[in-house]
Amino acid sequence: MTGIRWLAAAAHTGPGSITLWLLAAALFFVPSAVAVAALTRRFPEEGGIYVWTRRGFGDWHGFLCGWCYWLSNLFYFPSLLLAGVGMAASALGFAENRTWLVIVSLAILWIASITNIVGLSIGKWTGNLGGLSTYLGGALIIGLGVLAWMRFGSATTIRITPEWNLDKLNFWSQIAFAFGGLELGAILGGEIRNPEMNVPRAAWIAGLAIAAFYITGTLALLVLLPPDRISIVTGLVQAARAAGERLGFSGLPLVMAFAICLGVTGQLGAWIAGTARLPFVIGIDHYLPPVFSRLHPRWRTPHLSILILSAACTVFVVAMQAGENLRIGYQLLVDLTVITYFVPFLYMFAAAWKCGHRLSSAVGSMVTMVAVALSFVPPGDVSSVWLFEVKLAGGFVLLAGGAQLCFRHYQQQPPSGTIK
Repeated sequence: MTGIRWLAAAAHTGPGSITLWLLAAALFFVPSAVAVAALTRRFPEEGGIYVWTRRGFGDWHGFLCGWCYWLSNLFYFPSLLLAGVGMAASALGFAENRTWLVIVSLAILWIASITNIVGLSIGKWTGNLGGLSTYLGGALIIGLGVLAWMRFGSATTIRITPEWNLDKLNFWSQIAFAFGGLELGAILGGEIRNPEMNVPRAAWIAGLAIAAFYITGTLALLVLLPPDRISIVTGLVQAARAAGERLGFSGLPLVMAFAICLGVTGQLGAWIAGTARLPFVIGIDHYLPPVFSRLHPRWRTPHLSILILSAACTVFVVAMQAGENLRIGYQLLVDLTVITYFVPFLYMFAAAWKCGHRLSSAVGSMVTMVAVALSFVPPGDVSSVWLFEVKLAGGFVLLAGGAQLCFRHYQQQPPSGTIK
């Protein structure tokens, strides 16, 4: 769940983001943890959020939920790649070279995909190494912030009241999204030992660690640099460079870039492993082409869903940069991710409501709807507001329309049997 890139976005928003982290933890993470814990205990099988929705609201809603969740990665993976590679490129001096950014991003995407096709016995090490690198990178930035504060004081006056302006509002949706991911583990319920106990326990442990990581990491960045000097794409490397100059450690940007790249690779690998199981389960239910229900004959992984998603993401990495600079292209991908990703959360909270968790579900649903609405607020430096909104709304309409066409087509087809 932990994304080190959110530290730069939060710090760019200013010290008021500390309050937003606390509100997101209380009003979004806690309801998510309650919902995931309750629904995992009731439906522990493979499929997670898709199964919960289908059992609660019928096949079409289950399909739409799973479709949105899976295809949200079309936007999430490119934004994750652009953030990680952009930070590393900043340290190496080619941050604005789109060609190299795309080439390196695609290389990381396919490395993560291939290791997961080979199987979780190999692919899990990508995730493990990435998780360790994320926390090491965060610990480095926090340590540098403490040293700089003790020797020079803070570069930012810490006032934790959020700022109310359009340029900051767009980030509010991302701060809730940064706490998403608890539901991903439940999708692999059929491959987890005792998921009824282990998934809820992992959720609560993770939540405390993640909240502490985001809050202390954001504070450290603000100690090192004022908000207006922190880029949402390359802010971590900027902070490492500033700390190195003040403390006399010249190699810090390269160390940070290396940790960020490994962390992004691991995060990408974990999401590929989890979300690949969704079209596999939907394919077994005969609402996707039979090829999705095939397992690799040797490695027993849903290799075709991994390959199809990776190929589509390859197209998006290139296409979504057209007509926008790196900053706006990245923001557009993040907003499309948030909108598409949060539709399944509305279903998840509704399913938890039906299970009797009324208060937490109502709060979680409210935050989710606000996050979706705020995603449509364009950043202040967008070149064309209407084009930004058309890309955003059009992308989601095409995705939902494709879901309806696909569901109707395969609903009318007689089951051809699962191919394994």
